[in-house]
Amino acid sequence: MDVGEGPSRAQHAPSITRDDTIQIGHTLLIKIPSGDIRSIKLEKDATVNLGKFGSFYANELVGQPFGLTYEIVDKKLKVLPPRPLQEVEDTEATNELINDGQFVQPLTVEEIEALKKSGLHASEIIKKQIEQHANYSLKTEYSKEKYKKRKEMKYSKSFSVIEPTMFNVCEYWFNKDQNRLRDIRPDSLAQMMNLANIRPGGRYIAVDDASGVVVSAILDRLGGQGRLITICDVDSPPAYPVMVQMNFRKEVVTPTMASLNWATADEDYTPIIASTEPPAGKFKSDGQRARLNKRKVASDALMQTRDELFSGEFDGLIIASEYDPYSIIEKLYPYLAGSASIVVHSPHVQVVTNLQNQLRDLPGYLGPTVTEGWLRQYQVLPGRTHPMMNGSGSGGFIFHVIKIYDDPTASSVMVHRHRKKAKQSSEAPSGASNGTKEGSVTLAASDLESTPAPAGTETSAPAEDVEMRTS
Repeated sequence: MDVGEGPSRAQHAPSITRDDTIQIGHTLLIKIPSGDIRSIKLEKDATVNLGKFGSFYANELVGQPFGLTYEIVDKKLKVLPPRPLQEVEDTEATNELINDGQFVQPLTVEEIEALKKSGLHASEIIKKQIEQHANYSLKTEYSKEKYKKRKEMKYSKSFSVIEPTMFNVCEYWFNKDQNRLRDIRPDSLAQMMNLANIRPGGRYIAVDDASGVVVSAILDRLGGQGRLITICDVDSPPAYPVMVQMNFRKEVVTPTMASLNWATADEDYTPIIASTEPPAGKFKSDGQRARLNKRKVASDALMQTRDELFSGEFDGLIIASEYDPYSIIEKLYPYLAGSASIVVHSPHVQVVTNLQNQLRDLPGYLGPTVTEGWLRQYQVLPGRTHPMMNGSGSGGFIFHVIKIYDDPTASSVMVHRHRKKAKQSSEAPSGASNGTKEGSVTLAASDLESTPAPAGTETSAPAEDVEMRTS
């Protein structure tokens, strides 16, 4: 997400679910020079205020691609060219003789403020500070680069519009408040999507209490092809805050996603549908007609979504909920197809380990596993590549299992091998050579392995019989 260096715009494949350019009504993620990220909604003919970094007209961004860096000049925007990565020459200079006291920088705060009010460009202010800095020449090249970057963060009137990819939006929310995302880190979210085999054209059920980050990731991968039914605990359609920053197209998401609550997701429950007919037999006004027609459309969509859920054969179930996952899986298990993936994320390891123990011995579940992701970010710059000092503690724990159909008549593959071997031995001629006798010995041995001995009987006699015949 760092757009301070390198290309001004990252190259991504065009998305079907969202616009490629900025439009009125979009919610944008803006990175200011200090490194903070702010969320703003773009409104027509409005003025966007970024505090000390300046303000600009919102219409200046309309039609522009995501990922560009702008400089604010008299409330107008100027696109900055891509900033190339530069090699830093290593010298023999050290910082050990530098004493950064109060007299190192002769320019006072009042003088710097006066320069800013006079309209002097930020680069000129930084240049003046460097020229008058007493110890700047003693710094190493790396220290000089850091010094310039700190001053740019302080005086530069620029910002970058972050492209609303799923990674960027998830990272923004995780850094803002990871509790609202239930500790779903971007790498954890990607692992969940892969384990659930989310793909265009698939049909999935999601239980998302993580501000909609799971639902957003599924919709982004579906690309407008497939079906997603979300189940929540509110009567009205749930509000997913993460979807706001994704700026999905309404015409793509509406036919793809539908929502039910836990009551309407129960086959024994009969929804209470309000009357869609006028009380007096005819409409009193056009407003009444529109309200009743809207009510009818909503009730028809509810019944259609219920029928679709109860028809089953969904390709996967993804859960990130505060409720007991075993009860959720037990409720929605009948609606999953064979070989469907079930993925559960929880910030607590005890929740998923208990679920693993509960499903391990049940015949309808194959391979229950629990994993924990580990992430360490790196700074990648010429001559300055190193792991970051700080990192997140945990991205949560992921449980994965595959649904299978339980067949009571199925048996182990070893039983089939023994039966095949016994059939081949019985078809062999009795008066054959020693090879045939050895085959009969093999049959006796296999019979001993496959047929359990009755209780209270001795097993040594058949073994002696085998020894006699082989001798």
